[in-house]
Amino acid sequence: MVAYRIGIDVGGTFTDFVAVPDGGSPLLRHKVASTPADPSQAVEEGMRTLLAEIGAGNTISSVTHGMTIGLNAIIQRRGGRVVLVVTEGFPDLLEIGRSRMPSSFDLHAVNRRPLVSRDHVLQVSARLDATGNPLTEVTEDEVARLADRIVDLAPETVVLNLVNGYANPRYEEDLASRVEQAVAARSATRIEVISAATVWPEIREYERTLVAVMGAHIHGIVKTYLLRLRDRLARLGITAPLFISASNGGTLTVDSAIARPLDTVLSGPASGATAARLHYPGENLITLDMGGTSSDISIIVSGQSELTTDTEIGGLALMLPVVDVSAIGAGGGSVIWADTATTPAVLQVGPDSAGASPGPASYGLGGDRPAVTDAYLVTGMISPDGFLGGRMRLHPEKADAALSEVAGQLAITGAQRAVEVASSALRLTTAQMATELQKLMAEKAVDPREFTIVPFGGAGPTHAAMLAEELGVSRLRIPDAAATFCALGAAMAPLRRDFVHSVRALLDDDVAAQIELAAAEIIQAGRGWLAESGDDPDRGSAQISLDMRYPGQAYELSVKLGSRPLAGSVAHELSVREITAAFDAEHVRRYGFVHARADLEVGTLRVAVIGATSAHPVLPAALDDDTDAPAPPAPTPNEHRRVQWRGEWLEAAVYDHEAIPAGASVTGYAIIEHQDTTIVAPPGWTATRLTNLDLELTRDDTL
Repeated sequence: MVAYRIGIDVGGTFTDFVAVPDGGSPLLRHKVASTPADPSQAVEEGMRTLLAEIGAGNTISSVTHGMTIGLNAIIQRRGGRVVLVVTEGFPDLLEIGRSRMPSSFDLHAVNRRPLVSRDHVLQVSARLDATGNPLTEVTEDEVARLADRIVDLAPETVVLNLVNGYANPRYEEDLASRVEQAVAARSATRIEVISAATVWPEIREYERTLVAVMGAHIHGIVKTYLLRLRDRLARLGITAPLFISASNGGTLTVDSAIARPLDTVLSGPASGATAARLHYPGENLITLDMGGTSSDISIIVSGQSELTTDTEIGGLALMLPVVDVSAIGAGGGSVIWADTATTPAVLQVGPDSAGASPGPASYGLGGDRPAVTDAYLVTGMISPDGFLGGRMRLHPEKADAALSEVAGQLAITGAQRAVEVASSALRLTTAQMATELQKLMAEKAVDPREFTIVPFGGAGPTHAAMLAEELGVSRLRIPDAAATFCALGAAMAPLRRDFVHSVRALLDDDVAAQIELAAAEIIQAGRGWLAESGDDPDRGSAQISLDMRYPGQAYELSVKLGSRPLAGSVAHELSVREITAAFDAEHVRRYGFVHARADLEVGTLRVAVIGATSAHPVLPAALDDDTDAPAPPAPTPNEHRRVQWRGEWLEAAVYDHEAIPAGASVTGYAIIEHQDTTIVAPPGWTATRLTNLDLELTRDDTL
């Protein structure tokens, strides 16, 4: 009997499934078309098929689900109604924000509509000073009047945020409890009152308020979906615990995800980065997740994912730590179109996507707009009969007709007009990706040529070599589970929760001692959370970092202070010398210098509590370097196909991925057809099959 850990990733076009066996058997993978109206419907459909493959004699030990329910609700502003209660004098907190225009050079730019309308913002006299001491107490009469107003507005959730609330979260939480009790006495419907400081106790009033408001906005819709999902799995007879992928690259229990729904909003892309980090430990990697709607990248340095607290969702700042994933280009379903508003008309790719239905024109489901997938098809990169391992047939004539229509709008004529548009669209997509990625790498002070690209998603392996040539990258690693890699990452990821504590003080011995005390308290709270989630705290670890800067600097550096095991004593004497050395090393890496005699300011302590990664299976190792082993037989191509490359038709050998033995290599131009994706090895590239079934593509830089 084999126990399987199941990972699920819901995308805009497909919902992916991976079953990872604890006993070392091959992975099981499956894809179904997504059902945007109710994503759990596609989950149930795909799970039925996956369960049949697993077999009645085997078991399921866990199910981990990545989703975009909360993300879409925030972007589309379709979450629950929220009332915001703020300190008197600050009712315009959400409208003013950071007093920045969305676009400095657009005189017609307007700010996005806030999640809480101005007439749903109430004021309370409570105020704290910078150290958290109350300056004004709130009377019971004021609480009663506030409760009456809340009942009249009839929100689903109330968020309470006091100025300097982060410095005394307990005071703010107690006031929220008083208000909730007063509301309960006046309303037959339960209305939860949430303290913003208990959700995320970090300095910066606007961002902290947004975190609490966004979480409250999506709380109802996420809770409804997760309970429906749990019911669907239960009807299938699945009794294994259900986990939810988190934006920080870890996982949460369903109860934790319901309590903190904002932790899940960017879980899909984060899962792919987690899979790459665990699959290729200790390496410098650029992950390229090219699905149906977009292309997302993440940068992994020496096996560590980069996290950021400076990202946006639907134009709203998110200060929670999330895996740093950036959208850099189009996906396989991104629409190719002509911008006729200019003279002459200009070729464009995206941002609109054909989605799962009707999909690209070549799907034959009624779509008449060409997409990147259609460009792959007419240039010969993918086969009409080999798409998704032959499970779905594409229609070249429909792709040709749709691309020809765009060619007409661009005044392109001739028998090869569709191919010309397709080839140009692929070059445009590649150039846009490379431009965005180079900017991101420069900001992080790293050179893309020192990295390996790990492409995944349905279109990633097809497009990766084109991007690599544009960047000067010489190595690709194509995971065997590339098209379902985010689902694999969900199955592999450990439990993880991030905690924060604001310090805001110049570094000295006393501050170092305070930091150590706060870290120890957080770690104990994290141990309790792991235990409540069903994990063994003694097998977990804690990663500690500080946000630091020179006094007066506008931005802070995240300085890593290492990882601690949670087993036994977690006491550790943080010294000023240790903290300073870590800051100096990071400052030199990013900026090339340090101020040896300058003071240092500590802004925020961050602690990530991580469960037992070893409880999740690690995939087989890559190809061993055994020079005495006999060379495997060279694979024989199934066919030869004319394929476009840089505006020329070349002959490419087409191989079945499964027919390439471990250790064997094929040279480009080669098309390698996988069961759920297509790998393109251009001229000058060599593809080698590894023992873990992955493909490694390397470029001959002398050509």
